[in-house]
Amino acid sequence: MAPMGSTPYQPPPATTLNQLRAFLVAARLGTFSAAAVELRTTQPSVSELVKRMEEHYRVPLFTRGARRLVLTSAGEELLPYAQQAAEAAEGADRALRSLTSLDGGVATFGLLRNADYYLLSDLLETFHARHPRVRLRIVGLNSVEVAEAVTAGDLEAGLVVLPIDAEGLDITPLLRDEVVYASADPGRTTRPITMTDLAEAPLILYDAHYGWRDPTRRQLAERAQVEGVTLSPLVEVEQVDSALHLVARGAGDTIVSRAVAGSRTFPKDLHTVGFAEPLYDTIAAVQRQGAVLSPATREIARLARRMLLER
Repeated sequence: MAPMGSTPYQPPPATTLNQLRAFLVAARLGTFSAAAVELRTTQPSVSELVKRMEEHYRVPLFTRGARRLVLTSAGEELLPYAQQAAEAAEGADRALRSLTSLDGGVATFGLLRNADYYLLSDLLETFHARHPRVRLRIVGLNSVEVAEAVTAGDLEAGLVVLPIDAEGLDITPLLRDEVVYASADPGRTTRPITMTDLAEAPLILYDAHYGWRDPTRRQLAERAQVEGVTLSPLVEVEQVDSALHLVARGAGDTIVSRAVAGSRTFPKDLHTVGFAEPLYDTIAAVQRQGAVLSPATREIARLARRMLLER
């Protein structure tokens, strides 16, 4: 009897995968010699593998004819189970190999919300064209949530805007993009903006759900605190496009990165100016400390970095 709390002894299986494969090939080809050629072994080895099963269960699996092996009733009974076992083993082999190649598997990657403004819209199309068998799970979120998902292991890696809470993450800065002030009133963009100017402005800010946890807004809040002013948005919306629409109609002013200001969708009647103390979004790659990325995620991360740097 096994001691309490220990795992009871489990005897090894009486039938091995090699035995089942030898049985299947012999049944299909009709001779042990032909099976040996396909399995790249010797005829006695194949015969011995089948013989061990027959001796263990005390039933013949083949009738040894003069010219050909013929399945017995026991052999007929075993055949479908042997096929299922061999197919399952081959499927397991394919699944595990796909994790160490780009012939399958899943790439899980997080993108900053405004990724399209950094010409990353072609990322999925480019990757899929090169590796059509890899499944993609690309999550576009605010950088706060991308970082949290990578830390929790829900995503393997991602691109974020700094600053973020970096505990447990490896961070590789890739690109700096200046943040500018945007207004429909040209009189408000005649000189660089100070934090006092920003505190007095009719601000329309986006990423309302994350508020001052958003990395860009977090930088502004820290600067405002140092200078002793308070930033109070007049309007908060979720998407940068919504904010720009309101600004274009004269409802207030906003802040955007140069990538957004230089895009084709940026309203042509808006004017921009930098900050008196220049402000930058720093885009960085993140992954968990010590984590080894799957080949698929490693490749999509490489492509994303290359597209950013080429921009």
